[in-house]
Amino acid sequence: MAMQQLPIVSFPLFDGVDAAGRLPWQDGNKSIREVMLNILLTRPGERLMRPEFGAGIRDFIHHPNNETTRALIADAAHRALARWEPRVSVEEVRVVADPQRLSHINLSIRYRLRQDASRDTFDLAIELGP
Repeated sequence: MAMQQLPIVSFPLFDGVDAAGRLPWQDGNKSIREVMLNILLTRPGERLMRPEFGAGIRDFIHHPNNETTRALIADAAHRALARWEPRVSVEEVRVVADPQRLSHINLSIRYRLRQDASRDTFDLAIELGP
């Protein structure tokens, strides 16, 4: 018996409800990318009912932009996504310094969708300092 995949509500709910009064639902890769962003930006302990949830990437703001910080960010992102987003298999997490802006890093996550084995990349630019 095949398990039915339930839709994920779009988060955050900036768009409110649609014309029919329903919540906006996302599906497929767009939903996964929204959840990945939510996981990366949520600090562990921020959610009362799920205190371990999140990667806490924002906790690295004001850390030096060096190899150690970038390795810690990559590890936190990889572990959190592997734990909290079961629809993907994380293949690679790269964090590199932005050559144009010294306080910025570029986080790049290459992943495979478990449902159809397609691959995609999720990129996020982060400013570590002023």
